[in-house]
Amino acid sequence: MNLDDAAARLEALGNPTRLKIYRTLVRAGEEGLPVGRLQDKIGIAPSTLSHHLKALVVVGLVTQTREATTLVCRTNYGLMRGLIGFLVEECCAEGTCVPGILPKQAA
Repeated sequence: MNLDDAAARLEALGNPTRLKIYRTLVRAGEEGLPVGRLQDKIGIAPSTLSHHLKALVVVGLVTQTREATTLVCRTNYGLMRGLIGFLVEECCAEGTCVPGILPKQAA
């Protein structure tokens, strides 16, 4: 993952409403959630939800698939793991790790 992509994804998650949506989808697992159920869980207007979902979809953190008449939203777990990996890939590379922090990766 490059720096610009990571920054765009972190920026999308930097909004409290989008972070709440994302965490709700992470909890839903691979099955994801239909937009209507997601709206009920989050408690926001459909247009507001649509706006925030679009921001997460554009950066690839969330995918949407149509199943008959239902639009289902899912976390892109591969991309999520990639972003987390990007954040910690050089953990303690130039110093001693703090206990409880990820250990240095084997060279």
